Amino acid sequence: MNIKTIEALNAIEKRVNSIDLKLQDENSMNDIKLLTELNKERSSLQDIFDRYIEYKKIKNDYDEASYILKNEKDNEMKQLAKSEIQDLENKLELVEKEIELLLLPKDPNDDKNVVFEIRGAAGGDEANIFAGDLFRLYTRYAEKNNWKIEVLEESESTAGGFSQISFMLKGNNVYSKMKYESGSHRVQRIPKTESKGRIQTSTATVAVLPEISELEIDIKLADLRIDTYRASGAGGQHINTTDSAVRITHVPTGIVASSQDGRSQHDNKDKAMTMLRARVYEAELEKKQEQEASQRKQAVGTGARSEKIRTYNYPQNRITDHRINLTLSKLDYVMEGNLDEIIDGLIKNNQKELIAQHLNDEN
Repeated sequence: MNIKTIEALNAIEKRVNSIDLKLQDENSMNDIKLLTELNKERSSLQDIFDRYIEYKKIKNDYDEASYILKNEKDNEMKQLAKSEIQDLENKLELVEKEIELLLLPKDPNDDKNVVFEIRGAAGGDEANIFAGDLFRLYTRYAEKNNWKIEVLEESESTAGGFSQISFMLKGNNVYSKMKYESGSHRVQRIPKTESKGRIQTSTATVAVLPEISELEIDIKLADLRIDTYRASGAGGQHINTTDSAVRITHVPTGIVASSQDGRSQHDNKDKAMTMLRARVYEAELEKKQEQEASQRKQAVGTGARSEKIRTYNYPQNRITDHRINLTLSKLDYVMEGNLDEIIDGLIKNNQKELIAQHLNDEN
């Protein structure tokens, strides 16, 4: 382990010890806000602190065994020390890798809920049907993770599926897993409407946006135009007699969000604002990243809607993630919400890229 890493770990250990002392102080115990902040910080450092304590113990045992091997004259003791050193080297390697990952910069959005947007793109009715299939896939995956699903906005297609659907996934660390789904998803299959049995290629786009609170982005009421209208169903038919649907336009950017699936106008306004904040945040982030292109190096793909990330080949029961060259011959299994193998591969690949960048920055 290099000197910079040891220095960083020593600083973390020092900070944890300092927090522990403050938590025992009477003044801290009487200050609920401070107590909450200290406990939150202590919790965020717990994993890396535990691994460092473990590392120091293993390193100490390793140094003792190395000393015995070098200075002990008894052959049996030397053999035992040699065997112990080999075991300790393996343990050191494992804990160093864990520490390496824990020290990587965290995505501040990883523990947030997400706003999902799926749109049928190229391919007409078949693209919309595929958008519906993706919604079902993510719904099943959310259920397996005990996440809550809330539809924010939907436009059903007359042929089935959706021309567009927006929904929220709420739960633990949702964004940390689902952020890799942003991009263009391509499907290859024979559409139900195809009489000659020809395979068609269609696409649907996915955007995964972190839920943004009012405190995180400043959207002035004066910059909003709020319109109400009568909610309608598939094909445009009206489904109620009151103007409960809400459309909100952020005038400075032209970004629009609308909702008609809520129980009331107030509910629809809240849903539309949730989407609007996420979309404005995304637009500001993209602008910033264009100005600071180097910040994009650590990402697995750009997350842009136009970027082709995955192909779903139904005739061959095959799914391929192009970013990590991963192909699985079990598309039917994945479409039932079993995404973990792909997502775990994307997370590991991203970690490798972050480690490589981290090492490059050190050199």
